[in-house]
Amino acid sequence: MKVFAVLAGFALLACPLASMGETTSTTSTSGKMGETEVIISGQLLRDSVWVITGRGGNIGLSVGADGVYMIDDQYAPLSEPIRQAIAQISDRPIRFIFNTHRHGDHVGGNEYFKGQGALIVAHDNVRARMSVKQELDLFGREIPASSEEALPVVTFTDALTFHLNGDTIRTFHVAHAHTDGDSIVHFQKANIIHMGDIYFNGRYPFVDIANGGSIRGMISGADTALALMDENTIVIPGHGPPVSNRTELQEFRNMLDGIANRMQAHIDAGKSLEEVAAAAPTADWDAEWGNNFISPELMTKMVYQDLSR
Repeated sequence: MKVFAVLAGFALLACPLASMGETTSTTSTSGKMGETEVIISGQLLRDSVWVITGRGGNIGLSVGADGVYMIDDQYAPLSEPIRQAIAQISDRPIRFIFNTHRHGDHVGGNEYFKGQGALIVAHDNVRARMSVKQELDLFGREIPASSEEALPVVTFTDALTFHLNGDTIRTFHVAHAHTDGDSIVHFQKANIIHMGDIYFNGRYPFVDIANGGSIRGMISGADTALALMDENTIVIPGHGPPVSNRTELQEFRNMLDGIANRMQAHIDAGKSLEEVAAAAPTADWDAEWGNNFISPELMTKMVYQDLSR
C-alpha cells in the first residue's frame, strides 16, 4: 500500500525550525483516498500557528482560546482524518476556513467543515469560480461547479483582517497569479506567511491560465510577500516541503522571472511553440525545479500560452 507524505520522526519538518530555535511539537493521523493511505501530519511552527500536510495543498492552522482558523482543507475524502488531526491539537471548534483559491485540493473539504459549523471565507473570485463549471485546458480536464454547501459564505475584494488567538491575521488578494482569486495570509505577530499556490516550494508551479492566472502575476505576488518578510519569517508554500523561508521564496521568484524573460524573448522573435520547445528555454532550471507535477515540457507550453496571449 502506497503511503504519501510519511515524515519519519517529522525530521523533514523539524530541521528548518530547529535552526531557528523553535519547538517541534507534532501530531499525525491517517486517512484514505480510494485504496491509498494518506498520512496527515502536523507541526507547530511558532506561537499558535501550525502546518498540516496530507495530500493536496499545505494547510495552515491557528489555534487558541478563540477557536481554530484553518487555511485550505485539501480533498473531500480526507476531511474526517484532517478533523481528527486537528482535534489532537485543540479541543476548540473550527470556526473559520479560509480558501486561498478555488482548486479542489484546497477547497475539497469545504462542505464537510461547513457542516461542522465552520464559516468559509475567500476572495470574491473564488466563490464566482466555484459556482460554475471550470476548464483546466492545460490538462484537458473539466471541474464541475461546487455544491451550494461548499461555497464561501463570506467574500472580500481586496483585504480582510482576523483578530484571533492573540494574532492579527491579515489576508489580501493577489490579482492574476496562480488564478484570479489567490490570497496571501500573513500572521503578523507570529511572522508567518501562507502563500497558497502562488508558491510551489522546490518545483515548477501550475499557472491556471484558464482561470485567470499568469506567471507575471505570480512573480508580483512573490514580490509582495517578500516585502513583508525578514530573515526570521516562516513561509508556508501551497505545495512542496511545507516549511520554507524568504531565501527559498526569492529563489522561486527568480526562477519564474528568468523563464518568463527568456520565453518573452522567443515570443517577441516570432517563434512558434514548437520552435520554442526545441530551444529548451527552461533547461537552466530543469534539474532543480522540473521533477514534479509540472514537467519542463508542460512549463514551456504553459508559459508560452500565457505570454503569447
